[in-house]
Amino acid sequence: MYRFLLTRQWVILTLVGLVLIPVMIKLGFWQFHRHQHKVAQNTQIADNLAATPVPVTGLAAVGRDLPHGDMWRRVTATGSYDTAHEVVVRQRTAADEQTIGYYVLTPLVLGNGDAVLVNRGWISAGNDLTKFPDVPAAPKGTVTVTGRLMADETTAFSGIKDTKGLPPRQVMLINSRQQAQRVGRPLLGGYIEQTAPRSPGNSPELVPEPDHDSIGPHMAYAIQWWLFAAAVPVGWIVLVRRERRDRREAAAKAAQGAAEGAAAAGDGAAPADPGRSARSAGSGETEAAGDAAPPAPAEPVARTAATPE
Repeated sequence: MYRFLLTRQWVILTLVGLVLIPVMIKLGFWQFHRHQHKVAQNTQIADNLAATPVPVTGLAAVGRDLPHGDMWRRVTATGSYDTAHEVVVRQRTAADEQTIGYYVLTPLVLGNGDAVLVNRGWISAGNDLTKFPDVPAAPKGTVTVTGRLMADETTAFSGIKDTKGLPPRQVMLINSRQQAQRVGRPLLGGYIEQTAPRSPGNSPELVPEPDHDSIGPHMAYAIQWWLFAAAVPVGWIVLVRRERRDRREAAAKAAQGAAEGAAAAGDGAAPADPGRSARSAGSGETEAAGDAAPPAPAEPVARTAATPE
């Protein structure tokens, strides 16, 4: 009844289904873990943004990577800007997430002689990408900056390619280790994403805080993958039952056709012309009747003798 499952077509179909089920389940858990990561990150961002600002030197140190748990912490830093070593970061979007321009990255020299990188905000790229753009001047003298503490960008973490051979004072990544060689003084690990004070005319344009409300579509994708995995065996059973039904219907039609053919062959053995047979039978009976009939009577003999003359 189910011998067709041993055919090549059905063996391949079954093996493909057996491979797809665990793959889809794994993809579902991958999306579920991304959902969990997004939820945990949103919670961390919200908590750190709501915390009271602390001095940057209490969280960051020279030559030390910023711990992930300290990202987005609100910090303060007091010092003077080193505009001679100011650079711009290419291929960054404005608050509308569409317009491409630069981030302005300026070292802030602290009272102890160390420095920390400050992302002062976004400016338009202009028409000539081969030269240093017109950057609004940083405040002179001693200033106090408030912002979000961020970890150094790397190609592996950000996905941004660290392109070489750029025009002077242009970089692709915000990385304190790379900039320490340019500045010529110790830099704290990570950098500050400035939130206050706001520049005159909002230029550079301050970077908005990250979105920590949206959880993304990862949970929906996880459920979809798991539903696909459950649909594979259900679909396999439906196909098997349909194949069985089609084969039974085909076999029934074949049997019916064979029976009709046999009946037609039996009808072909009867006489082709019944009337002719009847006529032949009639002729035989006539001939037999003729043979049995008595002979015809002879000429009558005169019973009276001739009269003498």
